[in-house]
Amino acid sequence: MALKVYTTSWCGPCKRLKSQLTREGISYEVIDIEADPVAAEFVMSVNNGNQTVPTVVLEDGTALTNPSIIQLKRLLAQAGA
Repeated sequence: MALKVYTTSWCGPCKRLKSQLTREGISYEVIDIEADPVAAEFVMSVNNGNQTVPTVVLEDGTALTNPSIIQLKRLLAQAGA
């Protein structure tokens, strides 16, 4: 299952999550909302108008705001990824 991680270059929690995903061998796509206005609009649409990162989107379209690696691993396991 491919994850999309919406992020910014300065986001500490984003860096931590990406490091954890890499360490766990979970593939993901990084989308920088500062460089992509459409992505920024999407993040705002799923976060009550706020550009909150990290926002992670699962393959089924489920959006999670600042999820833990434990939460992501559980959801991926449930999805059979």
